[in-house]
Amino acid sequence: MIRLGLRLALASGREAAVRLTIITVAVAFGVGLLLATVAGVNGVGSQNSRYAWLSTGNSEVASADASSVDPLWWLLRNDYFHGENIGRVDVAATGPRAPIPPGLPRLPGPGEFYASPALSALLRATPAAELGNRFPGRQIGTIGPSALPSPDSLLVIVGHGPDELSKHPGAEQVTSIMSADSDCAGCSLGVRGAGMTLLLSVVAAGLLFPVLMFIGTATRLSAARREQRFAAMRLVGATPRQISMIAAVESAVAAVAGTVVGFGLFLLFRPALAEIPFTGTPFFPDDLSLGVVDVLLVALGVPVAAVVTARLALRRVRISPLGVSRRVTPSPPRAWRLIPLALGIAELVFFVGRRPATTNGQSAAYLSGILLIMVGLVVAGPWLTMLGSRVMAGRATRPATLIAGRRLADNPQAGFRAVSGLMLALFVTSVATGVITTIVAERGAPRAGSTFSSSLAKTFWPEERVAGQPEPQVDAALAELRAIPGVRDATLVHESPDLGLASAGDRSMPALISCAELARLATFGGCPAGTEVAGVYPDLIAPRDMSQDPMVWPAAAVSAESLRQLPVVSIVAQTDGTAAAIERARTALATAIPQGRFPATAGEFEADFTRTLVQWQQLANVVILASLPIAGCSLAVAVVGGLTDRKRPFSMLRLTGVPLGVLRRVVALESTVPLLVVAALATGTGFLAAHLFLTSQMHYSLRAPGISYYLIVVAGLAASLAIIASTMPLLRRITGPETARNE
Repeated sequence: MIRLGLRLALASGREAAVRLTIITVAVAFGVGLLLATVAGVNGVGSQNSRYAWLSTGNSEVASADASSVDPLWWLLRNDYFHGENIGRVDVAATGPRAPIPPGLPRLPGPGEFYASPALSALLRATPAAELGNRFPGRQIGTIGPSALPSPDSLLVIVGHGPDELSKHPGAEQVTSIMSADSDCAGCSLGVRGAGMTLLLSVVAAGLLFPVLMFIGTATRLSAARREQRFAAMRLVGATPRQISMIAAVESAVAAVAGTVVGFGLFLLFRPALAEIPFTGTPFFPDDLSLGVVDVLLVALGVPVAAVVTARLALRRVRISPLGVSRRVTPSPPRAWRLIPLALGIAELVFFVGRRPATTNGQSAAYLSGILLIMVGLVVAGPWLTMLGSRVMAGRATRPATLIAGRRLADNPQAGFRAVSGLMLALFVTSVATGVITTIVAERGAPRAGSTFSSSLAKTFWPEERVAGQPEPQVDAALAELRAIPGVRDATLVHESPDLGLASAGDRSMPALISCAELARLATFGGCPAGTEVAGVYPDLIAPRDMSQDPMVWPAAAVSAESLRQLPVVSIVAQTDGTAAAIERARTALATAIPQGRFPATAGEFEADFTRTLVQWQQLANVVILASLPIAGCSLAVAVVGGLTDRKRPFSMLRLTGVPLGVLRRVVALESTVPLLVVAALATGTGFLAAHLFLTSQMHYSLRAPGISYYLIVVAGLAASLAIIASTMPLLRRITGPETARNE
């Protein structure tokens, strides 16, 4: 039987060869996308593990042999260049046995530093006054890939003497470098590993479901035609077991071939996939790897799923040799199909106000609820399709509408199967867009404007000053700043003494500025009339909930004379907004006053807080852009397969005088009605799931998405209708008189 099955699959005519080719291509495409999804999840894990060493010093990580290790002074800070983050690690060894970070052959000494390849390229291409002068000494090498989260990572490790670095605020001694397997409770690796686990679980499920539906649709191609052939074999004496074996072999051949080609497509396009920064940065190609379990699950699971699908499709043949010819109306779907969908929604409703305390608990709660809703949509789809078809048939005024409605009501499972992939894609799109839109609306995107992007603030808080460290040379820094082309002005902001301010509502400002200075810097707001000193924030930027236009800062009970005696907490430089002026001013401030944070614009600080939102938005875009094409391919395969399976009844209708235009309208209505029904259902359910998730997890209410979402949905539906329309020329070719005669 195996040999006969192989012969039927490979050498039984043109139709079999075309069917085998289509199934192989479809399965290959689905397997390639499936592997890319799994590899993407693995890639984020690999990328996060290489962030681990940067968390050294954030929590206690004991070294197994701490007594035999010389402590290492460690200071991690964040710098900027053209709005991009530069991770800077200052180190100082207290002895020859100090731990060495990954990617380095040895620790840098005083006046030496290592830079990542991307930062090394910037150093060579950028004037030293804009970047290189921030790193004292000379570069002695590059940081290896084992320490780089991404090929584009901007990292520098700067060496110092222990006496120098020990006086710097924030520096601490460590006896080991943290790794991904370190026992470090509370450490956050990379892009907040725990939160990303929850998000990636939803993303993976959102991509896997349409891919699996696509593979299932492809393996059912020409199922009705194969049923007829196998029924004929039953009539000449074949047993059900023999028929099942032949069907399994035929399906396995196409599935195995498609799986092999799918692995090849994944390996071929892996370098291009690695360039997609869906976590904010690209991957190393080797990050997109597959584990042994991943390979075995896909390599064995897809062919096994194809065989199971083939056996289920032939259940009528196994019942009786005439099971195919005895065409009776199957039992209509029952309302119980709504139960899984209702249970999924009920689970998300249950956790409103009862959010699990741990990330693992949240993953189990929300992921299982969303997956149950997706399963429920697939299960409930045929019942909803049946309702739509009955409404269409009951209100039909033309023959095409009546025929399409009756055919859909006769077999709603087949009509829904063609659009199930698109339904899941629209559901995932609605959930992702609803969640991201709401988070951005609630937390806000980085503010824009000249003040936010062109003014640099260098803060150095009094509590960060260490005994024995020289005081900031603010006068020299001001003089150097004002000599830089493009720097329009620079001013000092002073520390606010306790209870030194009149109240600003229930707020008091942590810093003070002269109203005369503030009047000169009009873009930062002004003072109340008759006031000498105002309370401000060190960067002169008001928080979002205090922003006014124009901003009037609260008056301070401090005289201008007393203000000059208070310590300076920040220097604010106002530039013309050009990249050269900003970077030269940043470098001048960083080198003149190494204490405190590195200089940054208000826009850069706010961008740090919204970086996670950007990563989530990129992940949502990946889901949307990947799931809709998958759904379109599923629809194309399903429509073509449905036409092939129904060419005999359509041919008979043409022989009885039914015009070809009527048949085309029948096919269009059979595909369009389920499409519109499931589109409305998936969109509404997706927004409901997003609202329940946001209410439970973040106490937010769903915000309406922007116009881009509606354009994506309309474009997806338009593409689906175009796919349906593209199959119409095939209807003339397969419904001629010769088809009815040959059948």
